[in-house]
Amino acid sequence: MSEVSAIDGSEWALWADYVLVHRELSRELDRRLMSDAGISQGDYTVMLTLFQAEDRRLRPGVLAEAIGWEKSRLSHQLTRMAARGLVERVDCDTDARGSLIVLTPDGRRALLGAMRDHASAIRTHFLDVLTADEKAAIASGSARLRERLRMHRDHDQREAAAS
Repeated sequence: MSEVSAIDGSEWALWADYVLVHRELSRELDRRLMSDAGISQGDYTVMLTLFQAEDRRLRPGVLAEAIGWEKSRLSHQLTRMAARGLVERVDCDTDARGSLIVLTPDGRRALLGAMRDHASAIRTHFLDVLTADEKAAIASGSARLRERLRMHRDHDQREAAAS
């Protein structure tokens, strides 16, 4: 691999293992959400973000940015969720043109049930497997990775604005 990149064989193996474990853990958590709570990871992500919002309602654009989705992806997700009675659009009090996304009572019940099961699955498949030192290393590394990504994103945005 060193002939085509600055990443050596052991680093490629580390990266591949990280990608694989992320995929397998996500798949297991998705499976548990669907079988235990009847919701998808996308449903859970949207509902949890709404639940954690200050007044438990968000504009679609703010919601999309908060979860890192394109607006069109969120729009399709919200349409499916609204059809199942998990969320609804309500008029914005301060802007007659805008709408807000809110959890319905059924959505709140589904989320609260899913949160208990999801937390148990996270404990079983992630937290209980790691030592305290490994958790600290993951936390530290994750913080540095997020900071690096934020710096690059900010740099790219400044360059785009300058063009």
